[in-house]
Amino acid sequence: MTKSHINQLHESEPRWFAVRTRSKSEKWVQRMLAKKGIVCYLPLQKIMRRYSRSTRITERPLINCYVFAHIVKNQYLPILETENVAGFVKFAQDLLAVPQEEIDILKRITLEDGLEVEAMPGQFTEGDPVEINAGNLMGLRGRIIKVEGRKKMQVELTQLGYSLLISVDAAFLSKTSLT
Repeated sequence: MTKSHINQLHESEPRWFAVRTRSKSEKWVQRMLAKKGIVCYLPLQKIMRRYSRSTRITERPLINCYVFAHIVKNQYLPILETENVAGFVKFAQDLLAVPQEEIDILKRITLEDGLEVEAMPGQFTEGDPVEINAGNLMGLRGRIIKVEGRKKMQVELTQLGYSLLISVDAAFLSKTSLT
């Protein structure tokens, strides 16, 4: 029995999807998608940088390695073919649309001057089923056993027939459904 995947792309109704980019190429990807006629949004926050002789205000992405695209089904492939695009953000292999309300919240956050915001990947708690989505252990599934600070998790991997406890960077994990 094969599991059916959810795909929320629609033929004619554009929806928001999160697109993963390579590191430090969010602005470039946004420009390339705009050249292809694809509506996209990159939430940027203004950061004041102090240097020895001056102060500058720079813009950096609110969420590293993410651009949001408002697309219909036939725009899916052109996005994947864009240089420095790593793929679409999926939840357990399902392509899920980002609700318009969440995009509106991001827009409100980035309009607020002086608001310091740090985007962290989803909250992990003990017992959460996870999949490792980067590195040598990519594709292995397990369960969070212990949270070791904000960025390190202890994961129990049981796919091999043994329980292996390893420490994994939270950036390499994504929540999955129970299997």
